[in-house]
Amino acid sequence: MATTHPRTAAPIVQVTGVGHHYGDPGKGGRAVLAGVDLTLSENEVVGLLGRSGSGKSTLLRTIAGLIRPDTGTIHFPPTPAGHAPSVAMVFQTFALFPWLSVLQNVELGLEAQAVPAAERRVRALAAIDLIGLDGFENAYPKELSGGMRQRVGLARALVVDPTLLLLDEPFSALDVLTAETLRTDLLDLWFEGRMPIRSMLLVTHNIEEAVLMCDRILVFSSNPGRIAAEIPVTLAHPRDRLDPAFRALVDAIYARMTERAPQVPVAQAGQGAGQGEAPGRGTVLPRVSTNSLAGLIEEVDAPPFDGRAPMAELADQLQLEIDELFPIAEALQLLRFAELRGAELVLTANARAYAGADVDTRKALFRAALLAQVPLAAHIRQVLDDRAGQPARAERFRDELEDHMSPAFAAETLRTVTLWGRYAEVFAYDEDRDAFSLDDVV
Repeated sequence: MATTHPRTAAPIVQVTGVGHHYGDPGKGGRAVLAGVDLTLSENEVVGLLGRSGSGKSTLLRTIAGLIRPDTGTIHFPPTPAGHAPSVAMVFQTFALFPWLSVLQNVELGLEAQAVPAAERRVRALAAIDLIGLDGFENAYPKELSGGMRQRVGLARALVVDPTLLLLDEPFSALDVLTAETLRTDLLDLWFEGRMPIRSMLLVTHNIEEAVLMCDRILVFSSNPGRIAAEIPVTLAHPRDRLDPAFRALVDAIYARMTERAPQVPVAQAGQGAGQGEAPGRGTVLPRVSTNSLAGLIEEVDAPPFDGRAPMAELADQLQLEIDELFPIAEALQLLRFAELRGAELVLTANARAYAGADVDTRKALFRAALLAQVPLAAHIRQVLDDRAGQPARAERFRDELEDHMSPAFAAETLRTVTLWGRYAEVFAYDEDRDAFSLDDVV
């Protein structure tokens, strides 16, 4: 593989001021993208890195022409030959037709372009050979492993000779070894110049994957999605995950993604309080189980971390992506069981006491943290105390939350506080009545 890839300034696509809503903004709709600007140039791989719901896949589909944005423009400058650039997309879920063979699946795009049958077959066979599935032309998707099915999806995208290849988490549905093999093979094809594409845009939740593959990484914030940071990756290819420079960049991105912006109203941001700030009753709570919280505390408390763990090492050791790790870490921070210091998660004294405690003591520590740090939990308990043991309808609290956030965030937040409150025995909840009470609560 070549150590560098030539770069030019010729733009492939220009995204200007793109915004998009799902649903009616006045009736609980959600802004998914807001003011996104992006220029993708020839001979570069660009990564869109962020959590689920930050609008990355929506932006990808907008560039592909599958979604029309509410605001802004998508512009494809003509090629030097005067032709409009073409776009192809590889999906996370393979998106193959199970009743068609590998060859027939790969031919689909060409058939839609009315390419003659003989030419379709020649081009499809060449694409199948290119991605390493020669000999499986007549197999059906059910006969293939996940990695092989994704190779079919890649061949189907490449056979139409696209200028720009869009990749929507193409490796996330695969096991670790298969994903690594497919990443390496794709990079080999790219650097050897054996694919027709002139640029790639990759959506990922995996920080190491972004550093491994990309020339630039665009970090997306959420609610609504916008580009929060642009990080150049200047490491030579092939990249070594154990290289100190590689690890330093991964750590820097973890630190950047765990930074907190200045607190804004939840109705605008849909986010919780920043580090060191007291959360309000209208703070969105991440949907994280108490088992996950306890598990991460135990992992960080034990050797080799001994209470202080780099986020990148935690992700590697626990095989967690940012969508899984960050909410747990942030919930621990909210409860004052941990602090996020740059790219490290540091347990507080209460968390370390929790790790070594028995079940009853753990519940007591969690109860104290919940009532002190999560005003919504304290509010529900106070209402129940004031009602002299009478139940309180959950709808009341759901409606209160909707004064500060969307119905979806309100429902998620109430589910989380219900789960945490039950575990801590702060209150009980009856799903049939959709009501909180102090039944059997200390």
